[in-house]
Amino acid sequence: MATQTQSGAGQISGNVLFYSKPEPLSVDLHKTLGVKSVAGPFKFAKEGHAVPLTVTEFGVSALCGPIIFVGDEKIPLAVMGLNPGENMFLTAEGMFEPGVYVPAYIRRYPFVFANDSAAGQMILCIDRAAEFIVEGGDMSFFDAEGKPTEYTQNCINFCNDYEVERQRTQNFVQLLKDLDLFETKKATFTPTNPDGSAGEPQTIAEYFGVSEEKLNALPVEKYTELRDNGALAQIYAHLVSLSGWDRLIALAMARMPQAANA
Repeated sequence: MATQTQSGAGQISGNVLFYSKPEPLSVDLHKTLGVKSVAGPFKFAKEGHAVPLTVTEFGVSALCGPIIFVGDEKIPLAVMGLNPGENMFLTAEGMFEPGVYVPAYIRRYPFVFANDSAAGQMILCIDRAAEFIVEGGDMSFFDAEGKPTEYTQNCINFCNDYEVERQRTQNFVQLLKDLDLFETKKATFTPTNPDGSAGEPQTIAEYFGVSEEKLNALPVEKYTELRDNGALAQIYAHLVSLSGWDRLIALAMARMPQAANA
């Protein structure tokens, strides 16, 4: 994959979760900048109640919460909260709760690749709005000669790996589409009335997921193919993860008294 940093740059366009001011990384504009160490490095993710996930992350992410698919492209997301703008796994100090898996999409921030279709390559960008990007940061973007530092090169490598996994994820989703395995699913919650009786069920989310019925109805050779190429394990990780809706609901219920007393 061809990648580069820019010798001159302007702001790029687009709407990407968490990135409010993405700029192509440029030695001209950013030579004196770097990243400073902060106590709560994930504060930017507080509004990420559903975060993009790559297929190789399904197994470990399934232990934390639901993995769903959304939109026409069936983009896989790790659900981290019940309400938009609320990541329930993130503390007020900007740290994830112990034991919570942090998706690679979050860990690559403030870096991201933008596709330069005209040049046929990927351009490394940073979110200039990130609060921990400062003049003379602990980890500089460029050295005295204007070359990417080891820190920046490691970030480039991480973003390269992420792009490879993103393409693998697209291939996985396309396979599920080709086999017509998706169906519309709902996450619901049944509240308890003051008298102890069950209330009216409430829909928390509507999304796409794999249909167990369709999966079980596949011809043996197709099922075996999914097993042999590793897709079957990822499918079952997704299906198991859906029990995580109960965890999110329980967490929200436990926090309600705290919110009322705040």
